[in-house]
Amino acid sequence: MDQYIVYLLIVAVTVASPGPGVILTLSNAIRFGVKSALFGVLGIALGIFIIAIISASSLGVLLASSAVAFSVLKYIGAAYLIYLGVKLWRSPPISFQKEEVDEGENQLIKQQYGFCFKEGFLITLLNPKPIFFFMSLFPQFINHQQSYYFQFTVLTLTFCSMILIVHSIYAFAANSIKGWLASPKGSKTVNRAGGGVFVLFGVGLATTQK
Repeated sequence: MDQYIVYLLIVAVTVASPGPGVILTLSNAIRFGVKSALFGVLGIALGIFIIAIISASSLGVLLASSAVAFSVLKYIGAAYLIYLGVKLWRSPPISFQKEEVDEGENQLIKQQYGFCFKEGFLITLLNPKPIFFFMSLFPQFINHQQSYYFQFTVLTLTFCSMILIVHSIYAFAANSIKGWLASPKGSKTVNRAGGGVFVLFGVGLATTQK
């Protein structure tokens, strides 16, 4: 495997760059707390892991070569981003006051973890762009004289690990500013700002070309 340090730097910059996944992590951390945000991060990492596998398979070649397949996935992903944006925009302000949690609320929190995981997973899996990223990036760092599968596994797990690290930092940082947004007005601003950004990402994905 060639130039692993260079690959690591590229991955760090890519993962830290603002995108739907980063916005989702920040929004979840502010609205629901670090634990919920981290479940979303796990969903994003799993989505990237599956996309990396797809990029190395015949399905990745199909998406790269078929304009129809690419467009179908692109529009589904765009529609999902816009749906998340509208849903977040219309969400009621969330109270950040700590209260005693009963058994019923505990169940709701567990369901919230599941929803955050699912959103992180889908927001990643339904975006075709990472497939082309992996298909163009991985070959640059593969040594053809060594085991392809071993190198592919290391590169993929490195990317997923970087997602877990960087997004966790984002989640803890965003959670630390909850106090500034404790008012209903502040919470509503977060919802609308995050919702607007998701809609913009969705429109951008829908209008993008290969």
